[in-house]
Amino acid sequence: MAAPNLVNVATINGKATSLNLSTTSATALLSNAASSGKVLKVNYVAVTNTTGTSATITLSYYNAAALGGTAFPMSYQITAPSNATLVLTQTPFYLEENTSLGVTAGTASALSVVCSYEDLS
Repeated sequence: MAAPNLVNVATINGKATSLNLSTTSATALLSNAASSGKVLKVNYVAVTNTTGTSATITLSYYNAAALGGTAFPMSYQITAPSNATLVLTQTPFYLEENTSLGVTAGTASALSVVCSYEDLS
């Protein structure tokens, strides 16, 4: 099924997701399955560094669901200062079917990420 026409959307649900990044491997933040019949509108992504040492983070768009396909960095190795919160994006964008967002921490167990989005179907 194709993603819905935004003019004819029947349902819009506000949602949020969050992660504690315990590894330095890419971790799925948000994924839109290939046959979901939905489009996800990402409104806001922020990272909080809960340690006393700076840590880096990369936010990437993947051209397949569940971190499949190719990663396209949107924010690359951005330094999150110690004990601080940093907004990675507050400009809305869409995740079509079969796409995903992933985050990669430079330091394990230092960063938390929050994503606010809308589920449109």
